[in-house]
Amino acid sequence: MRIAVLANERSWYLRDLCRAASVDHEICRVSFEELGAELGVGPVRITSARQKLHRFEALLVRTMPPGTLEQVIFRMDVLASLESAGCLILNPPKAIEVAVDKYLALFRLSQAGLTVPRTCVCQTALEAIEAFERLGGDVVIKPLFGSEGRGITRVTDEELAARAFRMLESLGAVVYLQEFIPHAGCDWRVLVIGHRLFGMKRRNADDWRTNVSRGAVAEPLEIDDRLAAVARRAAAAVGASVAGVDVLPGRDGQLYVLEVNAVPGWKRLAQELSVDIAQAVLEHVETLAQKMTNDEI
Repeated sequence: MRIAVLANERSWYLRDLCRAASVDHEICRVSFEELGAELGVGPVRITSARQKLHRFEALLVRTMPPGTLEQVIFRMDVLASLESAGCLILNPPKAIEVAVDKYLALFRLSQAGLTVPRTCVCQTALEAIEAFERLGGDVVIKPLFGSEGRGITRVTDEELAARAFRMLESLGAVVYLQEFIPHAGCDWRVLVIGHRLFGMKRRNADDWRTNVSRGAVAEPLEIDDRLAAVARRAAAAVGASVAGVDVLPGRDGQLYVLEVNAVPGWKRLAQELSVDIAQAVLEHVETLAQKMTNDEI
């Protein structure tokens, strides 16, 4: 297969996919900044650095770079156009749009019947203070967009909370608050790749945040039937067949789904499990491509 990968040129994941592809597939890097479209004569032509992307059988999204509102909307429109032209996009543009938006993703998860932390989303400092009190005075403030624990803050002091809310309001930001869930200092990451599941436990003795990028220790996680069902339902709720599902086992026995990443990393997980995740991703692409071909016949 000819597979395009949206990634930056120094991406470890691009190199890992190229390694796994070996001589079986052709991997070509493209960038969001170079995406373009031509309309008006025949079918739409989607290009990247003079390459016609519709000639590729699949496109893997491995990065979501920041940009202006116009740039972000156009880039997602281009992916949707490419998908409608018959190219396999992994994950689909709509799944990426849902997963990158914490409110929309959590709404989908809740609608799917999954357990999520009590969450309040508002736009004024006054409403945020009232939400802070309703959530028990111990909350986690998160940016609506973001990953790897960046911008996440736990607040238990009402005065400090009020200052944070007023600052966010002055910046025109949406205030996203979640109740702090008491836990044993670890959370679980389940990587969903089609029907296959890979689990990793992340533990941080020095920080309530358990992101590996913040020093958490990772170890293999055995996935039981309950966790498997939660992970599959979470990935399906956002429409992603390749997804990183973050689950927090609370002290109350509940499994709280925190978020779903539609552009999930696997570097540390592959190391801990000694599994070729890149190969699993490519096998999943092959399966989806074959299914698309059979559906067209």
